[in-house]
Amino acid sequence: MAEDENYGSSEHPETEDGRQYHIGLAPGEVAEHILLVGDPKRARKVASRFDEVEFERSSREYVSLTGWHEGLRVTVMGTGMSTANTEIAVIELCQCFEDDRVPELCMIRCGSTGGLQPQIELGDLIVSKGSYRMEKTSAFFVDDGYPSIAHPEVVMALVRAADEGGRRYHVGINATAAGFYGAQGRELPGFPPRFPDIVDQLARQGITNLEMEASALLTLASLRGFRAGAVCAVYATRRAGEFIDAEARNRAEADCIDTGLGALHHLAAMAKARGDKAMWHPGLG
Repeated sequence: MAEDENYGSSEHPETEDGRQYHIGLAPGEVAEHILLVGDPKRARKVASRFDEVEFERSSREYVSLTGWHEGLRVTVMGTGMSTANTEIAVIELCQCFEDDRVPELCMIRCGSTGGLQPQIELGDLIVSKGSYRMEKTSAFFVDDGYPSIAHPEVVMALVRAADEGGRRYHVGINATAAGFYGAQGRELPGFPPRFPDIVDQLARQGITNLEMEASALLTLASLRGFRAGAVCAVYATRRAGEFIDAEARNRAEADCIDTGLGALHHLAAMAKARGDKAMWHPGLG
Protein backbone atom coordinates (compact mmCIF):
# COMPACT_ATOMS: atom_id res chain seq x y z
CA MET A 1 0.00 0.00 0.00
CA ALA A 2 1.50 3.32 -1.07
CA GLU A 3 1.14 6.15 1.43
CA ASP A 4 0.40 8.73 -1.30
CA GLU A 5 -2.35 6.81 -3.15
CA ASN A 6 -6.05 7.63 -2.93
CA TYR A 7 -8.45 4.77 -2.37
CA GLY A 8 -11.90 6.27 -3.01
CA SER A 9 -14.92 4.57 -1.43
CA SER A 10 -14.98 3.39 2.17
CA GLU A 11 -16.99 0.34 1.01
CA HIS A 12 -14.53 -0.71 -1.67
CA PRO A 13 -11.18 0.98 -1.21
CA GLU A 14 -9.18 0.78 -4.41
CA THR A 15 -7.23 3.22 -6.55
CA GLU A 16 -8.47 4.59 -9.88
CA ASP A 17 -6.49 1.87 -11.68
CA GLY A 18 -8.00 -0.87 -9.49
CA ARG A 19 -5.14 -1.44 -7.04
CA GLN A 20 -6.53 -3.17 -3.95
CA TYR A 21 -6.13 -1.59 -0.52
CA HIS A 22 -4.73 -4.53 1.46
CA ILE A 23 -3.01 -6.83 -1.03
CA GLY A 24 -1.61 -4.00 -3.16
CA LEU A 25 -2.36 -5.72 -6.48
CA ALA A 26 -4.07 -4.32 -9.58
CA PRO A 27 -5.73 -5.91 -12.64
CA GLY A 28 -3.16 -7.56 -14.90
CA GLU A 29 -0.85 -8.42 -12.03
CA VAL A 30 -2.70 -11.57 -10.94
CA ALA A 31 -2.81 -14.86 -12.83
CA GLU A 32 -5.97 -16.94 -13.09
CA HIS A 33 -4.16 -19.85 -11.36
CA ILE A 34 -3.35 -18.98 -7.77
CA LEU A 35 -1.68 -20.72 -4.84
CA LEU A 36 -2.44 -19.35 -1.39
CA VAL A 37 0.07 -20.09 1.35
CA GLY A 38 0.19 -18.77 4.88
CA ASP A 39 3.89 -18.17 5.39
CA PRO A 40 5.43 -15.42 3.21
CA LYS A 41 8.65 -17.49 3.14
CA ARG A 42 6.65 -20.34 1.60
CA ALA A 43 5.43 -17.97 -1.11
CA ARG A 44 9.03 -17.30 -2.10
CA LYS A 45 9.74 -21.06 -2.06
CA VAL A 46 6.91 -21.50 -4.54
CA ALA A 47 8.25 -18.70 -6.72
CA SER A 48 11.72 -20.28 -6.67
CA ARG A 49 10.18 -23.02 -8.85
CA PHE A 50 9.01 -20.50 -11.45
CA ASP A 51 10.87 -20.30 -14.75
CA GLU A 52 10.34 -16.54 -14.68
CA VAL A 53 9.09 -14.12 -12.01
CA GLU A 54 7.28 -11.10 -13.46
CA PHE A 55 7.15 -9.19 -10.22
CA GLU A 56 7.01 -9.41 -6.43
CA ARG A 57 4.88 -7.14 -4.27
CA SER A 58 4.64 -6.84 -0.49
CA SER A 59 1.74 -5.00 1.11
CA ARG A 60 1.10 -5.31 4.84
CA GLU A 61 1.43 -9.05 5.57
CA TYR A 62 0.55 -10.05 1.99
CA VAL A 63 3.48 -11.15 -0.17
CA SER A 64 2.60 -11.86 -3.81
CA LEU A 65 4.65 -13.08 -6.76
CA THR A 66 3.43 -13.69 -10.30
CA GLY A 67 5.41 -15.63 -12.87
CA TRP A 68 5.53 -18.60 -15.23
CA HIS A 69 5.78 -22.25 -14.23
CA GLU A 70 6.31 -24.66 -17.13
CA GLY A 71 4.25 -22.51 -19.47
CA LEU A 72 1.47 -21.68 -17.01
CA ARG A 73 1.09 -18.20 -15.53
CA VAL A 74 0.76 -18.53 -11.75
CA THR A 75 0.37 -16.17 -8.81
CA VAL A 76 1.39 -17.20 -5.32
CA MET A 77 0.35 -15.18 -2.29
CA GLY A 78 1.47 -15.47 1.31
CA THR A 79 -1.65 -14.46 3.21
CA GLY A 80 -0.56 -14.84 6.81
CA MET A 81 -2.74 -16.84 9.20
CA SER A 82 -6.49 -17.04 9.85
CA THR A 83 -9.74 -16.94 7.93
CA ALA A 84 -9.89 -13.16 8.40
CA ASN A 85 -6.70 -12.75 6.34
CA THR A 86 -7.97 -15.30 3.81
CA GLU A 87 -11.25 -13.41 3.38
CA ILE A 88 -9.39 -10.22 2.46
CA ALA A 89 -7.05 -12.04 0.09
CA VAL A 90 -9.78 -13.94 -1.76
CA ILE A 91 -12.14 -11.00 -2.16
CA GLU A 92 -9.48 -8.54 -3.26
CA LEU A 93 -7.93 -11.03 -5.69
CA CYS A 94 -11.33 -11.41 -7.33
CA GLN A 95 -11.57 -7.61 -7.75
CA CYS A 96 -8.54 -7.78 -10.03
CA PHE A 97 -10.68 -9.47 -12.71
CA GLU A 98 -13.72 -8.50 -14.71
CA ASP A 99 -16.89 -10.20 -13.44
CA ASP A 100 -17.12 -12.57 -16.39
CA ARG A 101 -13.57 -13.81 -15.83
CA VAL A 102 -13.90 -14.63 -12.13
CA PRO A 103 -15.38 -18.11 -12.85
CA GLU A 104 -12.12 -18.93 -14.66
CA LEU A 105 -10.11 -18.46 -11.48
CA CYS A 106 -8.66 -21.32 -9.51
CA MET A 107 -7.28 -20.93 -5.99
CA ILE A 108 -5.55 -23.70 -4.07
CA ARG A 109 -4.48 -23.43 -0.46
CA CYS A 110 -1.13 -25.12 0.22
CA GLY A 111 -0.72 -25.17 3.98
CA SER A 112 0.20 -27.11 7.09
CA THR A 113 -2.12 -29.01 9.38
CA GLY A 114 -2.56 -31.31 12.35
CA GLY A 115 -3.75 -34.85 11.63
CA LEU A 116 -6.54 -36.35 13.75
CA GLN A 117 -6.94 -39.93 12.51
CA PRO A 118 -4.60 -42.80 13.50
CA GLN A 119 -3.67 -43.71 9.91
CA ILE A 120 -2.36 -40.19 9.24
CA GLU A 121 1.39 -39.85 9.72
CA LEU A 122 3.75 -36.91 9.99
CA GLY A 123 4.68 -35.65 6.54
CA ASP A 124 1.57 -36.98 4.82
CA LEU A 125 -0.57 -34.78 2.60
CA ILE A 126 -4.30 -34.27 3.15
CA VAL A 127 -6.53 -33.15 0.30
CA SER A 128 -9.73 -31.54 1.58
CA LYS A 129 -13.01 -32.46 -0.07
CA GLY A 130 -14.78 -30.17 2.39
CA SER A 131 -14.36 -28.17 5.58
CA TYR A 132 -16.19 -28.03 8.89
CA ARG A 133 -16.71 -24.32 9.53
CA MET A 134 -15.57 -23.81 13.14
CA GLU A 135 -14.69 -20.21 12.34
CA LYS A 136 -17.05 -17.22 12.10
CA THR A 137 -15.62 -15.28 9.16
CA SER A 138 -17.66 -17.21 6.60
CA ALA A 139 -20.82 -16.81 8.73
CA PHE A 140 -20.97 -13.15 7.70
CA PHE A 141 -21.64 -14.30 4.13
CA VAL A 142 -23.72 -17.49 4.42
CA ASP A 143 -26.01 -19.31 6.85
CA ASP A 144 -24.56 -21.65 9.46
CA GLY A 145 -25.75 -24.72 7.53
CA TYR A 146 -24.08 -23.66 4.28
CA PRO A 147 -21.60 -26.36 3.17
CA SER A 148 -17.95 -25.52 2.66
CA ILE A 149 -16.87 -27.81 -0.17
CA ALA A 150 -13.92 -28.04 -2.52
CA HIS A 151 -14.59 -28.03 -6.24
CA PRO A 152 -14.53 -31.64 -7.53
CA GLU A 153 -12.09 -30.74 -10.31
CA VAL A 154 -9.62 -29.37 -7.77
CA VAL A 155 -9.90 -32.48 -5.58
CA MET A 156 -9.22 -34.70 -8.61
CA ALA A 157 -6.33 -32.53 -9.78
CA LEU A 158 -4.69 -32.55 -6.36
CA VAL A 159 -5.07 -36.31 -5.98
CA ARG A 160 -3.60 -36.90 -9.43
CA ALA A 161 -0.66 -34.59 -8.74
CA ALA A 162 0.02 -36.30 -5.40
CA ASP A 163 -0.10 -39.73 -7.06
CA GLU A 164 2.21 -38.65 -9.86
CA GLY A 165 4.72 -37.44 -7.29
CA GLY A 166 4.58 -40.73 -5.39
CA ARG A 167 3.43 -38.89 -2.29
CA ARG A 168 1.47 -40.43 0.56
CA TYR A 169 -1.89 -38.65 0.87
CA HIS A 170 -5.39 -38.84 2.32
CA VAL A 171 -8.68 -37.29 1.20
CA GLY A 172 -11.09 -36.09 3.85
CA ILE A 173 -12.97 -33.35 5.62
CA ASN A 174 -10.89 -30.85 7.55
CA ALA A 175 -12.01 -28.61 10.39
CA THR A 176 -11.10 -24.93 10.15
CA ALA A 177 -10.52 -23.40 13.57
CA ALA A 178 -10.64 -19.73 14.51
CA GLY A 179 -7.25 -19.87 16.21
CA PHE A 180 -4.26 -22.07 17.06
CA TYR A 181 -4.49 -22.56 20.82
CA GLY A 182 -7.90 -22.42 22.49
CA ALA A 183 -9.85 -23.00 19.29
CA GLN A 184 -7.92 -26.24 18.73
CA GLY A 185 -8.07 -27.44 22.32
CA ARG A 186 -4.44 -26.68 23.19
CA GLU A 187 -3.87 -25.81 26.84
CA LEU A 188 -0.92 -23.70 27.88
CA PRO A 189 -0.27 -22.53 31.45
CA GLY A 190 -2.90 -19.97 32.44
CA PHE A 191 -4.99 -20.42 29.27
CA PRO A 192 -7.49 -23.26 29.72
CA PRO A 193 -9.52 -23.89 26.54
CA ARG A 194 -13.28 -23.87 26.74
CA PHE A 195 -13.49 -27.14 24.80
CA PRO A 196 -10.48 -29.24 25.83
CA ASP A 197 -11.85 -32.40 24.18
CA ILE A 198 -12.37 -30.86 20.75
CA VAL A 199 -9.71 -33.03 19.06
CA ASP A 200 -11.33 -36.27 20.24
CA GLN A 201 -14.80 -35.00 19.33
CA LEU A 202 -13.71 -34.13 15.80
CA ALA A 203 -11.85 -37.41 15.36
CA ARG A 204 -14.95 -39.39 16.35
CA GLN A 205 -16.83 -37.61 13.55
CA GLY A 206 -14.24 -38.67 10.98
CA ILE A 207 -12.59 -35.27 10.60
CA THR A 208 -9.14 -35.83 9.15
CA ASN A 209 -7.32 -32.67 10.18
CA LEU A 210 -7.38 -29.27 11.84
CA GLU A 211 -6.16 -26.05 10.21
CA MET A 212 -7.07 -22.35 10.10
CA GLU A 213 -7.97 -21.12 6.59
CA ALA A 214 -9.64 -23.62 4.24
CA SER A 215 -13.32 -23.17 5.07
CA ALA A 216 -13.24 -19.44 4.30
CA LEU A 217 -11.61 -20.05 0.93
CA LEU A 218 -14.00 -22.85 -0.03
CA THR A 219 -17.11 -21.01 1.12
CA LEU A 220 -16.21 -17.80 -0.69
CA ALA A 221 -15.30 -19.75 -3.83
CA SER A 222 -18.70 -21.47 -3.89
CA LEU A 223 -20.43 -18.16 -3.24
CA ARG A 224 -18.56 -16.34 -6.02
CA GLY A 225 -18.47 -19.26 -8.44
CA PHE A 226 -14.82 -20.20 -9.02
CA ARG A 227 -12.80 -23.36 -8.42
CA ALA A 228 -10.96 -23.81 -5.12
CA GLY A 229 -9.44 -26.51 -2.98
CA ALA A 230 -6.83 -27.23 -0.35
CA VAL A 231 -3.91 -29.54 0.26
CA CYS A 232 -2.02 -29.49 3.55
CA ALA A 233 1.11 -31.18 4.85
CA VAL A 234 0.81 -32.87 8.23
CA TYR A 235 3.12 -31.18 10.72
CA ALA A 236 1.51 -32.65 13.85
CA THR A 237 -0.44 -35.70 14.88
CA ARG A 238 -2.67 -34.24 17.55
CA ARG A 239 -3.91 -37.39 19.29
CA ALA A 240 -0.37 -38.79 19.53
CA GLY A 241 1.09 -35.41 20.53
CA GLU A 242 3.86 -35.55 17.90
CA PHE A 243 5.36 -32.64 15.96
CA ILE A 244 7.42 -33.02 12.81
CA ASP A 245 11.19 -32.45 12.82
CA ALA A 246 12.85 -29.82 10.65
CA GLU A 247 14.15 -32.14 7.92
CA ALA A 248 10.83 -33.94 7.48
CA ARG A 249 8.98 -30.60 7.62
CA ASN A 250 11.01 -29.27 4.69
CA ARG A 251 10.26 -32.41 2.67
CA ALA A 252 6.55 -32.24 3.48
CA GLU A 253 6.37 -28.56 2.58
CA ALA A 254 8.08 -29.26 -0.76
CA ASP A 255 5.65 -32.12 -1.44
CA CYS A 256 2.71 -29.83 -0.71
CA ILE A 257 4.00 -27.05 -2.96
CA ASP A 258 4.78 -29.39 -5.84
CA THR A 259 1.38 -31.06 -5.53
CA GLY A 260 -0.35 -27.68 -5.66
CA LEU A 261 1.61 -26.57 -8.72
CA GLY A 262 1.01 -29.88 -10.46
CA ALA A 263 -2.72 -29.59 -9.75
CA LEU A 264 -2.86 -26.14 -11.37
CA HIS A 265 -1.50 -27.62 -14.59
CA HIS A 266 -4.08 -30.40 -14.52
CA LEU A 267 -6.83 -27.86 -13.89
CA ALA A 268 -5.75 -25.83 -16.90
CA ALA A 269 -5.95 -28.99 -19.03
CA MET A 270 -9.36 -29.86 -17.54
CA ALA A 271 -10.73 -26.43 -18.41
CA LYS A 272 -9.53 -26.77 -22.01
CA ALA A 273 -11.07 -30.25 -22.37
CA ARG A 274 -14.29 -29.22 -20.62
CA GLY A 275 -15.09 -26.36 -22.95
CA ASP A 276 -18.57 -25.04 -22.19
CA LYS A 277 -19.68 -28.06 -20.17
CA ALA A 278 -20.51 -27.63 -16.47
CA MET A 279 -17.63 -29.80 -15.23
CA TRP A 280 -14.80 -31.93 -16.50
CA HIS A 281 -15.10 -35.73 -16.26
CA PRO A 282 -12.77 -38.55 -17.40
CA GLY A 283 -14.80 -39.15 -20.55
CA LEU A 284 -13.68 -35.76 -21.87
CA GLY A 285 -10.03 -36.88 -21.87
